Amino acid sequence: MSHPAHLHVKPRDIAKLVVTTGDPARTEQLAGMLKDAQLVNTNRGFITYTGYYNGKRLTVSMHGVGGPSSAIVFEELHMLGAKAIVRLGSTGGMVKDLRIGDFVVPTGAAYTEGSLKMYVPDGVLPPVPDLDLTRGIVENCKSEGVKYMIGLVFSSDAFYSEDIKFVEKWTKRGVISVEMECATLFTLGLLKGFKTASLLVVSDNLVKEAEKELVPAEKLIPYVEKAGRIVFKTLTTQNV
Repeated sequence: MSHPAHLHVKPRDIAKLVVTTGDPARTEQLAGMLKDAQLVNTNRGFITYTGYYNGKRLTVSMHGVGGPSSAIVFEELHMLGAKAIVRLGSTGGMVKDLRIGDFVVPTGAAYTEGSLKMYVPDGVLPPVPDLDLTRGIVENCKSEGVKYMIGLVFSSDAFYSEDIKFVEKWTKRGVISVEMECATLFTLGLLKGFKTASLLVVSDNLVKEAEKELVPAEKLIPYVEKAGRIVFKTLTTQNV
């Protein structure tokens, strides 16, 4: 398919630089940080805005939840001209050093099979982000003075399936948090030829009794604002 079936927009509506997120409220919040933001898509609930940040054109789009939904949006954004896509989302901490509101900068994403088996049926292409984008996010985390951790995440296909055995198994393999879309983004970036990266906000912690419950989205608003500044600054200072 050469044209998008779900994002009902023209290539002129999408910037080369894109930030995606799974939560519509978070998409609205990030769009509110842009200058002259214009709503360009609501079809299928994939809310998408395009505006400007520091004089650079930038798109914010919602990708929904999980691999299949996000793959559709990543693919179609690329069809429409996106050259760099950064996921700004939430994640569940799996190590005690992570607290709610801390940031995770993924260096790679573990997964089992899911929809990525359809893309790479004969093996596993390591889902890793673009080095320059990731380095830029780390540098801007430092300049913002936020607490962050760099490491591997696990991209799950089942939100309610994690238990203590899951945590023990994957933390022994170096994974520090769990989310649902990074493996899809990173793999598609490698397959399709666009830059990818991610910045995640810790919304709960699976190994801390007091933080096991997912916090309401409104409590993450100040952290998402900081993350938005970091990601926007990173994207708009890259040569893409």
